[in-house]
Amino acid sequence: MIRLGSSRRGAVRPGPAGSRPALGALAGVVGALVGALPVAAVPASYAAPAGCAKPVGVHTAGTPWAMELLGPRRVWPLSTGSGVRTAVLGTGVDARNAQFRPGQVEKGRDVLANRDGATDDCDGRGTFAAGLIAARPHDKTTFAGLAPGVSVLPVRYTQTTRQGDGAVDPGRLAAAIDFAVTARARVIYVVLPATRNSAQLRDATARAIAADIVVVSPAASGARTQGATSYPTALPGVLAVGAFGPDGAVASTESGDYIGVAAPGRQLLSLSAGADGRLGHSPTVDDPAYAAAYVAGTAALLRSYRPELSAAEVVRRIESTAHRTAVDGRHPQLGWGMVDPYRAVAAEGVEDPPGPVGASAQPVAAARANPGSRVDPLVLPLASAGLGAALLLGIGTAVARRGRARGWRPGG
Repeated sequence: MIRLGSSRRGAVRPGPAGSRPALGALAGVVGALVGALPVAAVPASYAAPAGCAKPVGVHTAGTPWAMELLGPRRVWPLSTGSGVRTAVLGTGVDARNAQFRPGQVEKGRDVLANRDGATDDCDGRGTFAAGLIAARPHDKTTFAGLAPGVSVLPVRYTQTTRQGDGAVDPGRLAAAIDFAVTARARVIYVVLPATRNSAQLRDATARAIAADIVVVSPAASGARTQGATSYPTALPGVLAVGAFGPDGAVASTESGDYIGVAAPGRQLLSLSAGADGRLGHSPTVDDPAYAAAYVAGTAALLRSYRPELSAAEVVRRIESTAHRTAVDGRHPQLGWGMVDPYRAVAAEGVEDPPGPVGASAQPVAAARANPGSRVDPLVLPLASAGLGAALLLGIGTAVARRGRARGWRPGG
């Protein structure tokens, strides 16, 4: 049995949109959850060691705070993202981590080397990002991804032989997007956006949008990017994602009316590259760009459960069901608010387009099971046992629980 720690869940019935927490309240409820859960101390930023990424151990002592907050096990009886090809555009994805099921990580493409195959990842960031989306539950760890039924299409366009922050070439990113379009991905997650735009990147992004693909890209973060604009994050039709930390404070610096929603972006852990066929997890890191992984995973869950929706409808639904973080509806860095995977999948009567806090209610009706969703054998027992998120947002209330101390043991 996966050791998730004790968790109590009450019924959530979303109240009027006006009752959604404002930014200060979000900080309070997120802080309440994290105050009740041990959160590993981490530096302001994680400096990767020289050489290729390697695991630091296997996470065994409780559900990470971001997954407690998002509560994916509420969604898994409805959808695990099965049948949805999700392109992870970045540094490649190391397929040899035991939390990827055999064949889950497809061959992909290395744009840098102009060859097929991107199932290795020296840098590690692509594997980390893919793990947040697609890591399947495993009985020897308490970490799992948001949408473990998806298939992952890795596309590398930067950082092949070392870890670091190399500049993203917009032309190579455009080629990566074009490959994902040709491969018929239904969701594209840009792990590392560019800091400058180009005609090639604009055109590739437009082609992806026209091909009915949900394109998800993170907002910039950090002192060096203060006031910066990211691409394709700021381009029309892209679901741009801001980030917040476990204290509820804004973690991303990019600001604009194109920011769609927000998700956890600090004190995160995920799969590590270099596990060599075993389980292996990363150290806890701060990188708000990974917030977009949770939104890409939500899009995959939604596309699997409601395949009739267009990409534009998926984006509007994710924005409409987010928990508002600003009284007037849209926050310049957090968009329409905190992404809610369960509401995005299960809610009925969703307004379109999103409205401010004073908009009409968005009730969540009883949702049907998805018979076509491929569910890992461990998922449904865990979900039916009620092991999942401890924080329940609705009518401005939160339920927190105490967690066991976090710990690491050497990977094996």
